[in-house]
Amino acid sequence: MKFFSYESRFTQILLKLCYSCYLNLFWIICSLPIVTIGASTTALYYSCLKVIRDQEGNVAKHFFTSFRDNFKQSTIIWLIMLGVGLFMGFDFYILYNLRLNSPPSLAVLWTILLAILIALIVLYTIVLLMIFPLEASVINTTAAMFKNAFLIGTHYLFAPILVFAIHFAMFFAVVSVFTPLIVLGEGFCAMLSSWVLNSLLIAVTTPAEVEEEEEQ
Repeated sequence: MKFFSYESRFTQILLKLCYSCYLNLFWIICSLPIVTIGASTTALYYSCLKVIRDQEGNVAKHFFTSFRDNFKQSTIIWLIMLGVGLFMGFDFYILYNLRLNSPPSLAVLWTILLAILIALIVLYTIVLLMIFPLEASVINTTAAMFKNAFLIGTHYLFAPILVFAIHFAMFFAVVSVFTPLIVLGEGFCAMLSSWVLNSLLIAVTTPAEVEEEEEQ
């Protein structure tokens, strides 16, 4: 019976899976206008971090409070990321086709430019994966959010790599293995990503003097 008690590891994992489904539904509904994806993603990470830290309380209240409070900044961030992403995608399409249809002498140039663009896309992806969890964890200016997401993501490279792997694995599982896993979808990805990022986010968002006081 202890296995099924509220405090057991099995029950806690099951509860977190339930929260993932619950939050995934909120995320899908709030992301439908497309322009609100940033606010809904920030709210999702805010709620997931609360669950990971055993501060879940009312997850619906956490989600919609964060959605409201971070709506303006998260939407601005998302629209900037969306615009840059579309621009990079368009550039990649053009350069790739130029490389395929150019003579060997020019193909080298397009290959170099394509390699530079791919490197920029990697950096863009790092910022995209880190900025919304950071937005959910700290209050700062929009410019500082971009700067810190870049610096943290590149300095602690394991973090965006693991977050990317989680999302890729979920995408592959839904598309190629078991489509009903979509009920977990982004909610489950954010929950796992929050577990991966939790210690890092606490470390980078807690002033050193506060940490020293807590230790004393």
